[in-house]
Amino acid sequence: MRANLINIFEKTILEAEIRISEKHISTIEILGPESPSLPYVLPGFTDAHVHVESSMLTPAQFARLAVVHGTIATVSDPHEIANVLGVEGVHFMIEDGKRVPFKFCFGAPSCVPATVFETAGAVVDAQQVSELLASDDIGYLAEVMNFPGVLNEDPDMMAKINWAKHYNKVIDGHAPGLRGEAAKQYAGYGISTDHECFTYAEAHEKIGYGVKILIREGSAARNFDALIPLIADFPDRVMFCSDDKHPDNLVEGHINVLVKRALALGYDLWNVLQAACINPVMHYGLDAGLLREGDAADFILIDNPEAFNILETWIDGALVAQKGTSLIPDLRSDHPNYFECEPKTAAEFIYPANNSETRIRVIEALDGQLVTNEWITQAKIIEGAMVSDLEKDVLKVVVVNRYSPAPPGIAFIRNFGLKQGALASSVAHDSHNIICIGCDDESIARAVNLIVEARGGLSAVGAGSEHLIGLPIAGLMTDRDGYEVAENYTNIDRFVKNTLGSTLKSPFMSLSFMALLVIPSLKLSDKGLFDGENFKFTALSL
Repeated sequence: MRANLINIFEKTILEAEIRISEKHISTIEILGPESPSLPYVLPGFTDAHVHVESSMLTPAQFARLAVVHGTIATVSDPHEIANVLGVEGVHFMIEDGKRVPFKFCFGAPSCVPATVFETAGAVVDAQQVSELLASDDIGYLAEVMNFPGVLNEDPDMMAKINWAKHYNKVIDGHAPGLRGEAAKQYAGYGISTDHECFTYAEAHEKIGYGVKILIREGSAARNFDALIPLIADFPDRVMFCSDDKHPDNLVEGHINVLVKRALALGYDLWNVLQAACINPVMHYGLDAGLLREGDAADFILIDNPEAFNILETWIDGALVAQKGTSLIPDLRSDHPNYFECEPKTAAEFIYPANNSETRIRVIEALDGQLVTNEWITQAKIIEGAMVSDLEKDVLKVVVVNRYSPAPPGIAFIRNFGLKQGALASSVAHDSHNIICIGCDDESIARAVNLIVEARGGLSAVGAGSEHLIGLPIAGLMTDRDGYEVAENYTNIDRFVKNTLGSTLKSPFMSLSFMALLVIPSLKLSDKGLFDGENFKFTALSL
């Protein structure tokens, strides 16, 4: 193969002849100066932190879409499926990923369940984490979300961290807003990364503690603009990641989009490519090639470094994508699941009010962020029950236990903007119960029951219409063609925005994080309203 070799290590672009033998690069012969008439070759991109499950696609289907954009590897935390199916779910992800030519690096989930304040489908204890880390199929200890447990030296948390050290495997972090001595102490336990920084100051401080920062731009959390200046001063300390990416966004682009954005802002080509291609491979010890003699033949061809359009993607010496078309086959998978939930009635979502003067705490969702605020307002009460107040954009939100019979958690939320109907999902981080936001109890019940009938999925109802995307694999994923799923997701997303009235960029992705208790400040679990600042339940009424 003759192309212009973009050598990130030496910061040169020269014409070269690259020869491949038995899935590896056997020789690289430099032929002379750059030849603009030839394509350009460089190492493929790596997503340094992603939950494949959030694409709603199996690993095999995720890979089909990702390779089109020059992604050849991911560092993948399978804690979403682990919260539903435990270690069995982790093994499902590993085996499904092995069916396609793609470099998945799966981690051992460190926090299953994420907290004791919600109902999950499984527990992954320290002994099981040890067994996972002993396997060559597991590359690292996945994000340690329980940073209070680390700071307080919780025995179970310490055991998991110590097992990772025993097997000499990377420890991933997750500590949104943690600063000062607490952040320094957290990093001191060997935690090496953080993808939850949402200000430059926080990220800069954590770099000082030896932590590498993942610049995240996903479907819900978008921190690129705030953090990209780090790449100028700390090119060896940053990486790119998506964290959570819905299928429609994955069809549009992946890490390549962040590369283009960074270059368009004027950041140095070599710094950007170091973050996108080199740093994740080196930090996690991935088996992905970096375009050196003897490396696995994993690389991409682009038209030129200015436009940066992906022409071809190669993995282990095989062409897996060409000119926007994936060459990875469309594969079906098994359908493991855990869904023990009966249909609900509208009466089960009534929230009685004691008097007409009730002031309540409302979850204030922030577009493009996982964090929320607490907002205080007067409850709207009709016939002795608290109801949605559309004039204030205050809607009822419920979380239904999908693992065993129980009353739902009920609260109120603002900034979703619905004018009618409801939307629901069994993708509800991290325990993945059913979460639903709606304007009235009848719509809420119907949206929830569509999910129950499908044993997992996304639903939206209103204006006489019903929409459903079934997710039969753990209530999180489908093995249907990824492009078809992306089209169906685009349709249901458009319905929620254009017909129901949501003003959010990604309403379903934002919805999925409203039950994520480890992210401040106010969230809802199936057990009740939760104060993420003080890590305890709190009352709806003041």
